[in-house]
Amino acid sequence: MGKIYCLMGKSSSGKDTIYNEILRRKDDRLNKIVLYTTRPIRDGETDGVSYHFVTKEDFLKQKKEQKVIEYRSYETMYGEWIYFTADDGQFHLEEKDYLIIETLESYLSLYKYFGKDKVVPIYIEVDDGIRLQRALNRERAQDEPKYTEMCRRFLADEQDFSEKKLKDAKVCRRFFNEDIKKTCDAILSYIQTYQ
Repeated sequence: MGKIYCLMGKSSSGKDTIYNEILRRKDDRLNKIVLYTTRPIRDGETDGVSYHFVTKEDFLKQKKEQKVIEYRSYETMYGEWIYFTADDGQFHLEEKDYLIIETLESYLSLYKYFGKDKVVPIYIEVDDGIRLQRALNRERAQDEPKYTEMCRRFLADEQDFSEKKLKDAKVCRRFFNEDIKKTCDAILSYIQTYQ
């Protein structure tokens, strides 16, 4: 029976890099789930690969059709951005394992939707100063940097991933991302204990 490994962490903790490296290393044993978002596409992102970039109307349609497993809405400096996971035919837990990037809140929704024996949390931690520098570097590389949104996300992470919320969600295993290769090695070893 397959599992969903939920990669979580504060913004700029290296989730995307770790996610892509783990998928690259694991061949076809770990499968990708592409989430949806209404936010604008960033430089370097590809629709259907990074996210499915959709309109708010697309989101509301899928919600009405009861395809939305979980969603979160953020009031950003640029308007409302919605991120969501849909039961759109990507999940085949009877035969496959999946790796997905989620928030703590969305992890709990997946846990509730699929069951506790199907969803495994993987929490990434990085020093706040390093995270802030990474976020700044990423924004500087954009054609239109969104520094105020970067700051809002950084501050919101303190509440979204508070120690109390992590404890309440029973997220015990943490991976400190000081070196991408070592972090990926440790996560893959952890995943192998479930297979």
